[in-house]
Amino acid sequence: MLTLNKVHHIAILCSDYQKSKTFYTEVLGLTIIREIYREERQSYKLDLALNGIYVVELFSFPNPPKRPSRPEAVGLRHLAFEVINLEETIAFLDTKNVESEPIRIDETTEKRFTFIADPDELPIEFYER
Repeated sequence: MLTLNKVHHIAILCSDYQKSKTFYTEVLGLTIIREIYREERQSYKLDLALNGIYVVELFSFPNPPKRPSRPEAVGLRHLAFEVINLEETIAFLDTKNVESEPIRIDETTEKRFTFIADPDELPIEFYER
């Protein structure tokens, strides 16, 4: 039987490395564990942590093709983060000029959530605890 322990990390390819690095560190508040430039691939690799735990790898490659996010496409749908207070989260995002969708309520859990998009239009969800 296969036994999975947890999600180890999520890898994200970006079209503009500096813009995405700023978004994930200064807007979302992830902290940098390690940043390397791989000359042979002309690629950056940025390891990011949430609350001290490694969660995201951010990659850059020369001229990567766009991956459709909308309309809905097969594959990874979105990245979701749990937050304590959705209004405070949205207010902070407003100060960073990041537009959020109207708050919705999960019909199953009755919890509130909203979505934003990263610089490459990857949907990011904030789900209230």
